[in-house]
Amino acid sequence: MNAANSILLSPADNVAVANGRIEIGTVLPGGAVAAALIEPGHKVAIKPIAAGEAVVKYAQAIGRATQDIAAGEHVHSHNLVFESGRLPVVPPSEAEHATEADRARTFMGYRRADGRAGTRNFIGIVASVNCSATVCHAIADQANRELLPKYPGIDGFVPIVHGQGCGMSGTGDGMMVLHRTLAGYARHPNFGGVLMVGLGCEVNQLTLYGQKGVAAGKRHFNIQEAGGSRKSVEKAMGVLAEIAEEVGKLKREPIPVSEIVVGLQCGGSDGMSGITANPALGAAVDILADVGGIGILSETTEIYGAEHLLAYRAASPEIAARLDGYIKWWEDHVAKHGASIDNNPSPGNKRGGLTTILEKSLGAVAKGGQTPLNGVFGYAEKVTGHGLVFMDTPGYDPVSATGQVAGGANVIVFTTGRGSCFGCRPTPSIKVASNSTMYHTMEEDMDVNCGVIASGEKTIAGMGREIFELIVETASGRKTKSEAFGYGDNEFVPWHLGATL
Repeated sequence: MNAANSILLSPADNVAVANGRIEIGTVLPGGAVAAALIEPGHKVAIKPIAAGEAVVKYAQAIGRATQDIAAGEHVHSHNLVFESGRLPVVPPSEAEHATEADRARTFMGYRRADGRAGTRNFIGIVASVNCSATVCHAIADQANRELLPKYPGIDGFVPIVHGQGCGMSGTGDGMMVLHRTLAGYARHPNFGGVLMVGLGCEVNQLTLYGQKGVAAGKRHFNIQEAGGSRKSVEKAMGVLAEIAEEVGKLKREPIPVSEIVVGLQCGGSDGMSGITANPALGAAVDILADVGGIGILSETTEIYGAEHLLAYRAASPEIAARLDGYIKWWEDHVAKHGASIDNNPSPGNKRGGLTTILEKSLGAVAKGGQTPLNGVFGYAEKVTGHGLVFMDTPGYDPVSATGQVAGGANVIVFTTGRGSCFGCRPTPSIKVASNSTMYHTMEEDMDVNCGVIASGEKTIAGMGREIFELIVETASGRKTKSEAFGYGDNEFVPWHLGATL
């Protein structure tokens, strides 16, 4: 699939991408010869493209040729244009398949009382409101110092704190999203037990979360009722000791790989993200979907322009219609704030080789592979089913990942080209580098180097298999580099909707 001078992303493509400068006369994939100097990241035709014909990259149309383009010619803004709603949808290429051995595989996880599968065994200390955040941090700090050494079977005590919970309406989208997010974390399978701590007078009352818990129990109390901050920490230590006694006894056991739920993220992207790391993650998702697992694609504002391609892959008209509904909501939402999500590639993007908004969005959509779209969910909704699904989230990575974890993601895979540092406790985050330079510069933060695709050392399919294997290993307890450093306590960022009152 790769050559030293260029990258062919799919056998269905009629353009390749320059991997370094391509000189005139260079032989291209398929045998065509470069007729012009092609700069790194730019497109070159590998077969004749007639005027009006679709230009195909990522196995999808990214625009129409405005003139006849000969094999070997440069393809860019001078001969390619995006016509919204008029482009044909090229059927997806063959997805990567799992083997029979893959379908029979298990990972070593934690079977929870509600039947779901955990990949970690944390205990959460969840704040109902910003006013209890400091106490939650104090509780977690003391528990990690005093209790954790006594219970090696527990991965840690995690403070889940945020800046909301009061000064907001008790009804409407803002409260609904916050409640759904906190409830999703409280029942998350990577938490063996949860303690929720409120102040007592906030809008987001603890009573909204019920009395029944998960695993060893979800307990809660208010600081005002406990007698103050220090007394709350003392009270919490007694409660957590009881929870830890039970949670610390839990052991990993074989669980089918079909119960792995992966949140797909990208951030700090570069020109190679849509060519190496994202398609490789997509290949891993195809395998995961084929064994019955779930991949959650998100970041609605970053698939804009390519949403009709996901709709084409939708398993039913209802799924496609729900995706379209979220796109229309976002168009209306940003318009109310004097903005637009229909951003054409910037001058810098164009210098790097990107020509149309669809080409830009396709780089992000590539994380979803070629498998059918089996569901569309609202932010932080509990994800069900199998295969590829979509969750409506903003493009801001911490907010998006928070929604995915609330929905049940027990592993996150995060691609980056610039070097985003990220963790998302209680869910482990695997970092995938799109280029070798950044990988070697930030090797202490990166788990996978997909720059080897660009260098021709490995294929997209081969790296997809490696990422899938790492997902299984991580689900079984292998620590990611972000976990080793301690990322994850500060990346819980629920989507903030509505007015601050």
